[in-house]
Amino acid sequence: MNENKTNPLMCDPESGLCEMPAGGETSKEAVIKLTSKPVKIIYYTDPICSSCWGIEPELRKLKLEYGDYFEIDYRMGGLLPDWSYNSGGISKPSDVAHHWDEASLYYEMPIDGDVWLEDPLDSSYPSCIAMKAAQIQDKEKAVVFMRILREKLFLDKKNIAKWENIAAAAALAGLDIKKLEADYAGDGKINFKKDLEYARDLGVRGFPTLIFADDSGNKLTVNGSKSYESYENALLAMHPEAKKKKAVSSDEPLELFKVYPTLSAKEYAVILDKPTQEAAAILEEQLWDGHLSAKTIKTGKLYIKK
Repeated sequence: MNENKTNPLMCDPESGLCEMPAGGETSKEAVIKLTSKPVKIIYYTDPICSSCWGIEPELRKLKLEYGDYFEIDYRMGGLLPDWSYNSGGISKPSDVAHHWDEASLYYEMPIDGDVWLEDPLDSSYPSCIAMKAAQIQDKEKAVVFMRILREKLFLDKKNIAKWENIAAAAALAGLDIKKLEADYAGDGKINFKKDLEYARDLGVRGFPTLIFADDSGNKLTVNGSKSYESYENALLAMHPEAKKKKAVSSDEPLELFKVYPTLSAKEYAVILDKPTQEAAAILEEQLWDGHLSAKTIKTGKLYIKK
């Protein structure tokens, strides 16, 4: 890695990693403090990271099957500080559009790259800071908030660097907009800066990065988008006593939507251990029967609980 690295938005599908250009920093041993649960996962991500959107099926499944044993500490990576990248054929937002369409096909998750043609983002910092501001209010609502931000970006082609789009997502997540705006201008920025510094201490160089840690100081890092088994094995390596539980308690097709109100066919398939084609057929039947609605874009659909 060097300073001539391709723009980080050009994620490598094979490694599943959106890498940052090297900044010359050296990492040091960082302390990971555990919560009451036996495993902590430090998840370095970014609201605009397409590879992070690509692992939503696996992370959602992990939460359902092993959520009693771990807590995720969501950290923001600052994938796109600005457009000062001019190598590898990438010098402007429009260069990313086709790449995102390809990423959508690779991950089987709906992404419309035309946002980079119609209303391009100048940075991912505003959405990262907004996430840190949301965490000050409510960590669980912040996770919902990031999901909504991503749906607005990847499907609705909304520029989530703009405050009006951030505020709209926050309202849907049930956050206090006035407090969010105040924290966005204050402690949100401070906490985001701390995330960037902590990433350097941990040696994080791309997204997604998931660092699994136990209370004995053991750590295991999983870089990039990987299979579900990779994340499951990392968790079990940290806590072998963890017992898998069934993702949902019944075979009712809409049961999963009680937990996750929006799902792609790939998410539904991964979580319920079904082939994607079979999952899509089930969801289409529920859509036809009027039990679900759907948001359709050129590369796929997002099914929505009515």
